Amino acid sequence: METHFLVHNKVDKVGVVVVEGIKAGQKLSGWLMENDDTIELQANHDIPIGHKIALDDIADEDTIIEYENDIGRAVAAITKGDHVHVHNIKTKRW
Repeated sequence: METHFLVHNKVDKVGVVVVEGIKAGQKLSGWLMENDDTIELQANHDIPIGHKIALDDIADEDTIIEYENDIGRAVAAITKGDHVHVHNIKTKRW
């Protein structure tokens, strides 16, 4: 089975896409590195390699955790399987 995205830890709210060509509606398989589990999701949007996918629903203003670190806040509601990038997440620095 192909691995489409990686997740480092169970507390992470996003995974990182590691293959080219993810299309909306595609069923994806992710690897949870912490315990070697598999996560299955459906992509809601096309997602470029290196961009993020939401692992669960994220409310507007929620903190986004990646690699067990706070990487910013949601600036809109994000649904499980959504593309997560600069259009719906911003730094907390300003």
